[in-house]
Amino acid sequence: MTDMPSPDELFARPFFFCGIGGSGMQPLAQILKGRGCTVEGSDRSFDQGHTPEKFAALERQGFGLHPQDGSGIVSKDQILVASAAVEDTVPDAKRAKELGCLRLTRAELNSILFNTSGAGLAIAGTSGKSTVTGMLGWILHAVGREPTIMNGAVMKNFVSPERPFASAVVGGQSLYVSEVDESDGSIALYRPAVGVLLNVSLDHKSMEELRALFGDYLARSRISVINADDEEALALLPHAKEVITFGIEQEKAQIGIVSGTIAEGPLRQAAMVVDRHDGSKHALRLNMPGRHNLSNALAAIAAAVAAGIPVANAVEALAGFEGLARRFDIVGTTVSAITVIDDFGHNPEKCAATLRTLKSHPGRVIAFFQPHGYGPLRQMGDELAETFARELDRGDLTIFSDPVYFGGTVDRSEGSERIVRLIEEHGGDTEYVPKRKAVADRIVSLAKPGDRIVIMGARDDTLSEFARDLFARLA
Repeated sequence: MTDMPSPDELFARPFFFCGIGGSGMQPLAQILKGRGCTVEGSDRSFDQGHTPEKFAALERQGFGLHPQDGSGIVSKDQILVASAAVEDTVPDAKRAKELGCLRLTRAELNSILFNTSGAGLAIAGTSGKSTVTGMLGWILHAVGREPTIMNGAVMKNFVSPERPFASAVVGGQSLYVSEVDESDGSIALYRPAVGVLLNVSLDHKSMEELRALFGDYLARSRISVINADDEEALALLPHAKEVITFGIEQEKAQIGIVSGTIAEGPLRQAAMVVDRHDGSKHALRLNMPGRHNLSNALAAIAAAVAAGIPVANAVEALAGFEGLARRFDIVGTTVSAITVIDDFGHNPEKCAATLRTLKSHPGRVIAFFQPHGYGPLRQMGDELAETFARELDRGDLTIFSDPVYFGGTVDRSEGSERIVRLIEEHGGDTEYVPKRKAVADRIVSLAKPGDRIVIMGARDDTLSEFARDLFARLA
């Protein structure tokens, strides 16, 4: 790899994204293109004919797409953007190495864009990052601050016929809003003007590693926005310089909820937000269900306050927030009142939040979970099993398929069968159905009026297609 050029030199060069359709790659490609860079890429899903509408949209927007066979890497001036998981044997990586191309990870590139903006607003935590990024980005957009937004999920407010997969917004260079990831340690690359910490819980790393990463993150942030309801997050407060706290339960939180004002429905909710800096109260309407989303809204409001936005303006903007694709995304409800929901839940905390939202209203739940890899299943399988057994009742059902597998040398000796066995040991009703086609057949045979069917998992865009196809069969 060559030496790192200055940001001006870097952005004058052509970029090539290996895996350009990925949820972390596509928004970065959009931001670079929006800033005038030449951007091309390849993707295994493009080669295999998966999600053709996504790649057709990229081509319409002027991205050059190539087979993932190394043929798109033609010059040493190109910068290869590839995740750390892309092995040197992948043809694009191999060709880039032969030519001596600079190679950046997704996080390295994002951190350069973030750190060279006027002010970077970072959203960190084990769960809720994409939602809060979307909420904060929408608030800043609604009040005319023209933020650039880098998200891992499609933000419905910004979707258009030209940009059906709007996981990024190209605004000005003064404000850069981005979720930042602790799972690969890359959170250490960011220097936030505002650093939000939503929660700290087991995901891809041990709690000791997470406490160190998040503590250092707060120490680097000019203003820290911390969830006072999360004990682990609040315990890291001494690392922070200047702090704004938020919380539903914690009465000392600076941005909070007036007790007894929460009104929850199956699709939306309302509450009275209190700004304890001045005691003012503001009526919040949110087009998303679930207590966790109310907490997410408080996080976005507190971060907006840190960026100089009055609470009243932030609360007003959130009434128009339409949510994210694959975040408790209701595909449809049949005439017999069977509802299908597409959801990104893939770790214990995210799954628990979704399941609690479902169980706060009557009706049986059928949860289909596709693990997003064999490694994560080993890391958090015990907690995942406990979550499904605890949050669902007898009569509800959890179905596990085999983990999604994209090739490579990962150890596949321990899969979903172990998790199903653990759920049974915890007293939950569960089935192991290895293949997705058989899962769909099984759900169709089981579904009854009033059921809520939730499709859960990450790192696989075809889960949304699966959810839509399943709904079509049920309807």
